[in-house]
Amino acid sequence: MVTRFQESKLTGPAVTRPSQEVSRILTAAVISAQFRQMLLNNPDKAIAAGFGGESFHLPREEKTRLASIRATSLADFASQVHALDSSYLSPSLGIGD
Repeated sequence: MVTRFQESKLTGPAVTRPSQEVSRILTAAVISAQFRQMLLNNPDKAIAAGFGGESFHLPREEKTRLASIRATSLADFASQVHALDSSYLSPSLGIGD
């Protein structure tokens, strides 16, 4: 049974993009009610705490964006992450084309 939460040489590079780290955060929230509650109540603290002995490696700007989310459910949190990503990667900004 694999107990490591981070990517391995088998699953991908050790250096991850912010979107991969956000995916790891959401995955941790899905599998752990305690982490999920911390993420909903205090995203900054949850991100700083990490999960399963692993840290989340996000740029400061991404941590700030996630910490600004106020959600009452994981679905709401994920929806707001998606909305932030959509506005951040808007074609009008010339990013993500």
